[in-house]
Amino acid sequence: MANSDGPGATPAFDTSQPTIARVYDALLGGKDNFAVDREGAATYLKYVPDAGRCAIDNRAALVRGVQFLVREGVDQFLDIGSGLPTQKNTHQAAQEINPAAKVVYVDIDPIVLAHGRALLATNENTTVVTADLRDPQGILDHPDVKSHLDLSRPVALMVVGIHMHFHDDEKPDEWVRTIMDQLVPGSYLFITDFVDTGEPLQKAMEQAGLESLGNGWIRTPERIEQHFLGMPLVPPGLDFLERWNPSAPDEEVPDVEELLPYQKILMAGIAKKV
Repeated sequence: MANSDGPGATPAFDTSQPTIARVYDALLGGKDNFAVDREGAATYLKYVPDAGRCAIDNRAALVRGVQFLVREGVDQFLDIGSGLPTQKNTHQAAQEINPAAKVVYVDIDPIVLAHGRALLATNENTTVVTADLRDPQGILDHPDVKSHLDLSRPVALMVVGIHMHFHDDEKPDEWVRTIMDQLVPGSYLFITDFVDTGEPLQKAMEQAGLESLGNGWIRTPERIEQHFLGMPLVPPGLDFLERWNPSAPDEEVPDVEELLPYQKILMAGIAKKV
């Protein structure tokens, strides 16, 4: 995809179609969305009344995952499909612990770039590029990615809440593999995804995504594990968000049967390249 993030470039906003970033922003209670995006969020809420809480929980899991990675010594993050900084985002979570941590946000929605310009004015360790996961080599070759990240050192690749928006026929794992193959051992892959364990609300979430965005497929836990490309998962492995905390993998967690239905919609995991 052609990038629109050169100096002085004006992002082109299409307000006739909802986008993932802006619908997610609407679900999180943000203001950087249009009427069509709020309609998309309303569709999610029609099928899953707690969809907003799912979005908030996903962002909370992002913070837990990022801060675990920083404590493991990671100081470079490539966050693909990053969305809008409605709530605490990757750079805030990372730099709260290590102010020198570097973050590159990648998103196809130009409104994310517009926010990035404001961010760049005050945070030299964070940058934003407009690019598409469908062109993984284009991401790695982007001059801002190459200048901001040192790929001879470990990087955390974040694909949080993104896989569900691609059908398996598109082979999204191969896009991720293209990037991971060029990251050094000691790098990590952090993923959250819609899950299918047979719960009715999971299927409702899939229906909401298909109606509002034209995408949003649920997958079995076994299929989600394949997203990690055979790399070992850090404890506690792949689990529902409410039960997942890599910084305290042995902490007491609720039984799956005790989770509320909306708490069974998303799973998270982190794998390490060795």
